[in-house]
Amino acid sequence: CCGPCAMSRRSALMLLLDQYETQFFRGKPSDFGEDRHLTILMLKAGFRTEYVPDAIAATVVPDRLLPYLRQQLRWARSTYRDTLLGLHLLPGLDRYLTLDVLGQNLGPLLLAISSIAALAQLALTDSVPWWTGLTIVAMTMIRCSVAALRAGELRFLGFSL
Repeated sequence: CCGPCAMSRRSALMLLLDQYETQFFRGKPSDFGEDRHLTILMLKAGFRTEYVPDAIAATVVPDRLLPYLRQQLRWARSTYRDTLLGLHLLPGLDRYLTLDVLGQNLGPLLLAISSIAALAQLALTDSVPWWTGLTIVAMTMIRCSVAALRAGELRFLGFSL
Protein backbone atom coordinates (compact mmCIF):
# COMPACT_ATOMS: atom_id res chain seq x y z
CA CYS A 1 0.00 0.00 0.00
CA CYS A 2 1.06 3.55 -0.51
CA GLY A 3 -1.12 6.15 1.20
CA PRO A 4 -2.14 8.62 -1.51
CA CYS A 5 -2.04 5.98 -4.26
CA ALA A 6 -4.08 3.30 -2.50
CA MET A 7 -7.49 2.42 -3.87
CA SER A 8 -9.91 -0.13 -2.44
CA ARG A 9 -13.01 -1.74 -3.84
CA ARG A 10 -15.99 -0.28 -1.96
CA SER A 11 -17.63 -3.68 -1.41
CA ALA A 12 -14.41 -5.01 0.16
CA LEU A 13 -13.97 -1.91 2.31
CA MET A 14 -17.55 -2.12 3.59
CA LEU A 15 -16.94 -5.70 4.77
CA LEU A 16 -13.94 -4.57 6.81
CA LEU A 17 -15.11 -1.13 7.91
CA ASP A 18 -15.83 -2.03 11.55
CA GLN A 19 -12.39 -3.60 12.01
CA TYR A 20 -10.77 -0.71 10.18
CA GLU A 21 -12.44 2.02 12.25
CA THR A 22 -11.74 0.35 15.58
CA GLN A 23 -8.02 -0.38 15.48
CA PHE A 24 -6.50 -1.54 18.73
CA PHE A 25 -2.94 -2.52 19.47
CA ARG A 26 -1.93 -3.97 22.83
CA GLY A 27 -5.34 -2.97 24.22
CA LYS A 28 -5.11 0.69 23.23
CA PRO A 29 -6.86 2.55 20.38
CA SER A 30 -4.55 3.01 17.43
CA ASP A 31 -5.18 5.23 14.43
CA PHE A 32 -1.81 5.63 12.73
CA GLY A 33 -0.67 3.75 9.65
CA GLU A 34 -4.23 3.37 8.43
CA ASP A 35 -3.27 2.58 4.82
CA ARG A 36 -0.99 -0.28 5.82
CA HIS A 37 -3.54 -1.54 8.35
CA LEU A 38 -6.26 -1.60 5.71
CA THR A 39 -3.98 -3.58 3.40
CA ILE A 40 -3.38 -6.18 6.13
CA LEU A 41 -7.12 -6.44 6.79
CA MET A 42 -7.72 -6.93 3.06
CA LEU A 43 -5.08 -9.67 2.84
CA LYS A 44 -6.41 -11.40 5.97
CA ALA A 45 -9.90 -11.41 4.43
CA GLY A 46 -8.55 -13.13 1.32
CA PHE A 47 -8.52 -10.15 -1.02
CA ARG A 48 -5.49 -9.50 -3.19
CA THR A 49 -3.50 -6.37 -3.85
CA GLU A 50 -2.03 -5.11 -7.09
CA TYR A 51 0.85 -2.81 -7.86
CA VAL A 52 0.35 -0.21 -10.58
CA PRO A 53 3.77 1.21 -11.49
CA ASP A 54 2.45 4.16 -13.51
CA ALA A 55 0.08 5.53 -10.85
CA ILE A 56 0.29 9.29 -10.37
CA ALA A 57 -0.68 10.97 -7.12
CA ALA A 58 -0.05 14.13 -5.15
CA THR A 59 0.21 14.43 -1.41
CA VAL A 60 1.16 16.94 1.25
CA VAL A 61 4.58 16.44 2.84
CA PRO A 62 6.14 18.11 5.87
CA ASP A 63 8.26 21.11 4.97
CA ARG A 64 9.95 21.53 8.35
CA LEU A 65 12.21 19.19 10.31
CA LEU A 66 10.08 18.60 13.43
CA PRO A 67 6.89 17.64 11.53
CA TYR A 68 9.01 15.43 9.27
CA LEU A 69 10.54 13.64 12.28
CA ARG A 70 7.07 13.16 13.80
CA GLN A 71 5.87 11.67 10.52
CA GLN A 72 8.82 9.28 10.37
CA LEU A 73 8.27 8.18 13.98
CA ARG A 74 4.57 7.59 13.27
CA TRP A 75 5.44 5.56 10.17
CA ALA A 76 8.06 3.53 12.06
CA ARG A 77 5.54 2.70 14.79
CA SER A 78 2.95 1.61 12.26
CA THR A 79 5.54 -0.48 10.40
CA TYR A 80 6.46 -2.46 13.51
CA ARG A 81 2.86 -2.74 14.72
CA ASP A 82 1.52 -3.92 11.38
CA THR A 83 4.43 -6.29 10.85
CA LEU A 84 3.49 -8.02 14.11
CA LEU A 85 -0.17 -8.12 13.04
CA GLY A 86 0.67 -9.49 9.60
CA LEU A 87 3.50 -11.94 10.31
CA HIS A 88 1.31 -14.94 9.56
CA LEU A 89 0.59 -13.53 6.08
CA LEU A 90 4.25 -13.53 5.01
CA PRO A 91 4.48 -17.15 3.81
CA GLY A 92 1.71 -16.50 1.28
CA LEU A 93 3.29 -13.37 -0.15
CA ASP A 94 5.96 -12.82 -2.78
CA ARG A 95 9.43 -13.98 -1.66
CA TYR A 96 10.93 -10.55 -2.28
CA LEU A 97 8.21 -8.88 -0.21
CA THR A 98 8.80 -11.35 2.63
CA LEU A 99 12.54 -10.72 2.50
CA ASP A 100 11.94 -6.96 2.41
CA VAL A 101 9.65 -7.05 5.46
CA LEU A 102 12.16 -9.14 7.40
CA GLY A 103 15.02 -6.84 6.40
CA GLN A 104 13.00 -3.74 7.18
CA ASN A 105 12.35 -4.98 10.70
CA LEU A 106 15.54 -6.88 11.53
CA GLY A 107 17.89 -4.44 9.79
CA PRO A 108 17.67 -1.64 12.39
CA LEU A 109 18.07 -4.15 15.23
CA LEU A 110 21.13 -5.74 13.64
CA LEU A 111 22.56 -2.30 12.86
CA ALA A 112 22.15 -1.24 16.50
CA ILE A 113 23.75 -4.46 17.80
CA SER A 114 26.62 -4.14 15.30
CA SER A 115 27.21 -0.51 16.24
CA ILE A 116 27.28 -1.30 19.96
CA ALA A 117 29.65 -4.23 19.35
CA ALA A 118 31.89 -2.00 17.22
CA LEU A 119 32.01 0.70 19.90
CA ALA A 120 32.75 -1.94 22.55
CA GLN A 121 35.57 -3.36 20.41
CA LEU A 122 37.01 0.11 19.90
CA ALA A 123 36.79 0.94 23.62
CA LEU A 124 38.02 -2.40 24.99
CA THR A 125 40.69 -3.41 22.50
CA ASP A 126 41.66 -0.05 21.02
CA SER A 127 41.34 -1.61 17.54
CA VAL A 128 39.19 -0.31 14.70
CA PRO A 129 36.25 -2.64 13.89
CA TRP A 130 36.88 -2.74 10.13
CA TRP A 131 34.90 -5.91 9.52
CA THR A 132 31.82 -4.47 11.19
CA GLY A 133 32.01 -1.31 9.11
CA LEU A 134 32.61 -3.22 5.88
CA THR A 135 29.72 -5.59 6.63
CA ILE A 136 27.34 -2.67 7.24
CA VAL A 137 28.45 -1.01 3.99
CA ALA A 138 28.15 -4.29 2.06
CA MET A 139 24.65 -5.02 3.38
CA THR A 140 23.54 -1.49 2.52
CA MET A 141 24.90 -1.83 -1.01
CA ILE A 142 23.24 -5.24 -1.47
CA ARG A 143 19.88 -3.93 -0.28
CA CYS A 144 20.08 -0.88 -2.55
CA SER A 145 21.20 -3.03 -5.48
CA VAL A 146 18.23 -5.36 -5.06
CA ALA A 147 15.89 -2.37 -4.88
CA ALA A 148 17.48 -0.86 -8.01
CA LEU A 149 17.20 -4.16 -9.85
CA ARG A 150 13.58 -4.76 -8.83
CA ALA A 151 12.50 -1.21 -9.66
CA GLY A 152 14.63 -0.91 -12.77
CA GLU A 153 15.91 2.39 -11.41
CA LEU A 154 19.66 2.91 -10.99
CA ARG A 155 19.02 5.93 -8.77
CA PHE A 156 18.24 3.55 -5.88
CA LEU A 157 21.97 2.80 -5.74
CA GLY A 158 22.40 6.36 -4.45
CA PHE A 159 20.83 5.38 -1.12
CA SER A 160 23.93 3.35 -0.32
CA LEU A 161 26.12 6.45 -0.42
